[in-house]
Parts: sequence; C-alpha cells; structure tokens
Amino acid sequence: MKDTIMEMPGYQRPYEKCLREGEQALNDRELLAVILRCGVQGISSLALADEILNLSEQNGHSGLLGLFHVSLPELMKIRGIGKVKAIQLKCIGELSKRMAAAAAKPELSFNRPVTIARYYMEQLRHEEQELLYCMMLDGHNHLTGEQLLSRGTANATLITPREVFVEAVKFRAVNLILVHNHPGGDPSPSKADLDVTRRIYETGEMIGIHLLDHIIIGDQKYISFREKGIFDEYI
Repeated sequence: MKDTIMEMPGYQRPYEKCLREGEQALNDRELLAVILRCGVQGISSLALADEILNLSEQNGHSGLLGLFHVSLPELMKIRGIGKVKAIQLKCIGELSKRMAAAAAKPELSFNRPVTIARYYMEQLRHEEQELLYCMMLDGHNHLTGEQLLSRGTANATLITPREVFVEAVKFRAVNLILVHNHPGGDPSPSKADLDVTRRIYETGEMIGIHLLDHIIIGDQKYISFREKGIFDEYI
C-alpha cells in the first residue's frame, strides 16, 4: 500500500472514486478513509480505516457495525486516531441512528407496532444494556412525550409502575406504549418482562392511564405484546 492517498493512482483514491462513481461505490474502508481525511506519517487514511475495522472484529462485530461498540479510549489507542477523530467516528454512529429514526418517523402509527419498532430499531438494537422508553399519548393518540425511564444491566431493566405513572402524569398522558430492547438480540419476553408489564397494565386500568402496548426490540426483530395477544390474558 502506498504511504499516502496522494501516492495512489487517481482511479484508486476514495475521493476521486466518489466523484466518478458516487458515494455508494465506496466500500467500508474507503468511506472511513474519506471521513478520516488524512492519516499520519507512514500510515495512510486507508490503513487507519483497516485498523478501525480490525478493532471492530476483535470486539466480536463485523464491519462498520463495530463502531457502535468500540469506545473512545479503544479508538484512541490506534496510532493516528486522536481525540478529534475518535469523536468524529462515534458521532457518525449516532448520526446513523438519528437518520434511521427520522426516516421512520413520518410512518409512525401508534396503532401499528411495526412502525414503532422501525422508529426505535437502530437506536436500540446496538445497545449493550437494556433501555426502557415510554411513549406518552393523549386521548387522540397524539404523542405528548417520550421519556427514557430506565437504563439496566446487560439483561434487565429496573422499573416499577410508580416510576412509569409519575412520568405519565407529568405529560398528562391518557395512553402509554412501553419500548425496550434485549441486547442479546432475541426479543422474546422474559418472565420479568411479563410480570412487570402486567403490573403496569393493571395499575393503569385502575387510574385511567391505559397501556396500549409493550414492544421489545431485538436485532432486526421485535415482539409486540398487543400483536401477540398477551394483553388479552390480563382482561
């Protein structure tokens, strides 16, 4: 490999390739090289991109998805990746999550669990802890608030009905939808998921704030309690 991008033939340079063929023609390492802009003495931006992708694989993730799981200190251990470049790389991951949510938002329907799953999928499927969100709706099912209620361990969130309904009252919610992730990728509800959902559902029915659904996000999969008929067991 040439020491610098400028020493490469023009047709191999990522910038020129992007101009000639479009950004979709760039492979993962070329995209990273463009974002990194430049390497350091003796290391090209393409070589730095290779180091980043290798680090992702060492952490058990393939390709660019590994950026969601590599920490700032880990990135900064790579020669040529300082604080600024490391922050830029982490921000790319966050930007991709927000773009996915923005793309899904116009189709968001609180009567269609699949649209809610799409809205949260990229945000939650890469998380290494369970996060529990509550979507709060008015009587016409318009979103009045969205709140992170709990950040748990690798396999459990800690939540009580009281915490849920304290937030619901703040937002004057009439209906609620809970959304949380399973870091292992399997969205099947655990016994704890079933138990706490039942308590929240029954408490809500007593005070007039109704739990419409609980959606669990896995890796490109989801489960809706409403679709699965689990709420029917509570009636």
